[in-house]
Amino acid sequence: MNYIAGLGARSLPPPLAHKHRWTLLFSLIVFAACGLETSESADTVADRRYEAHYRVRVDPSEAVADVTLEIRQARNLLREVTFPSVSGAISGFAGDGEISTSGDTLQWGVPAEGGELRWQVRVAHPRGKSTFDAWLGPDWGMFRAEDIIPRARTRSLKGSMSNTSLTFDLPTGWSVVTEYSSADDPIVVDRPDRRFDQPTGWIVMGDIGVRREIIAGVRVAVAGPQGHAVRRMDMLALLNWTLPELVALLTEPPARLTIVSAGEPMWRGGLSAPDSLFIHADRPLISENATSTLLHEAIHVALSLRSTEGADWIVEGLAEYYSLELLKRGGAITSRRYAAAIAEQADWASQSDRLCGAASTGATTALAVTVFRQLDQEIRDKTASASNLDTVLERLLAMKEPVDVARLSEIAGAIIGEPSDALHSDNLPGCSRMTPGDSDN
Repeated sequence: MNYIAGLGARSLPPPLAHKHRWTLLFSLIVFAACGLETSESADTVADRRYEAHYRVRVDPSEAVADVTLEIRQARNLLREVTFPSVSGAISGFAGDGEISTSGDTLQWGVPAEGGELRWQVRVAHPRGKSTFDAWLGPDWGMFRAEDIIPRARTRSLKGSMSNTSLTFDLPTGWSVVTEYSSADDPIVVDRPDRRFDQPTGWIVMGDIGVRREIIAGVRVAVAGPQGHAVRRMDMLALLNWTLPELVALLTEPPARLTIVSAGEPMWRGGLSAPDSLFIHADRPLISENATSTLLHEAIHVALSLRSTEGADWIVEGLAEYYSLELLKRGGAITSRRYAAAIAEQADWASQSDRLCGAASTGATTALAVTVFRQLDQEIRDKTASASNLDTVLERLLAMKEPVDVARLSEIAGAIIGEPSDALHSDNLPGCSRMTPGDSDN
């Protein structure tokens, strides 16, 4: 009340100041009558912030990680955290407040003043017969934050947001690289599109080697265990050719790109995650057919495109098509080599009889590449080279929604001025839904 009186005396003539004070007082009475706490109706943005801190302690001898989520709040902002799909590798949930489980769903009722929730994770996760896409051993570990921290939904006071941080308790001599800045201690986790921030992306720890570079404004880190044939400088060299071309395609390029790599027993492929990717140390940076697993996954990271069910070929096809395009645009391969690579993709595509369906790999992705190559040429021809597939990509990214065949066809048709021939349903085997402009005749 002293603040209100002071504000009125400084900024309003006396009669109006008196009236203004009574208006504010009446408003507070109304809030109280409606059952609202005055602190919940008139507080500041800072008052709606609570602290969420993750602590990760690894035990290489047991190949487990102990994770603690600590919530600190001055009042009951965060009320409930729900993990709707808890992996079977995660167990031993314990902590403050009420904890309940139903199937693979866990709910944590957060105490009003905050508290802790703890769990343990068996980190190693097989992918294939004798390889892993998550690993923790005596000398090093490599996994995604999502492998040890289950994704959560929250119930909180409207407008509440977390200040999230992350720390690691590591064996002596170990260090860690994540997708986040290494200058922060504790690590700051900030995802502006989320109210409850959770750590994401690839993590490598142990006796590791790191090379860092800023390329086209992107802070790149390449990290992997010592003693493994991780070609850190080769990767940076390839990205110096291609990353500027990728950034030129984007209105919102990533601020950071973390690449983790290792040899056995990791899976012999590449996997992307938010602002980070994994590539096996034995994978060639550019294969004999001129494709690049490293660049394919980097494009996934940068585009962050998602597809609807059955339309994975769109996302995978764009990543593979642009991995070839960027190699050519950056000068890593010649136009003649590029043409040969496209022809080889067309030959491989003949082994696939469908596009829409489950995860797109191999011949199906090659078929998707040929579709996008034809679409690019069609757009160039029908717009007198005023537009190309880059224009389609730009509009897909602006949607910020999962992509499907109908939306892809709609965007292409709007650019061309008529339905696309390349995207006619006759050219999209297995895609049962007709694309715009198709007919039953």
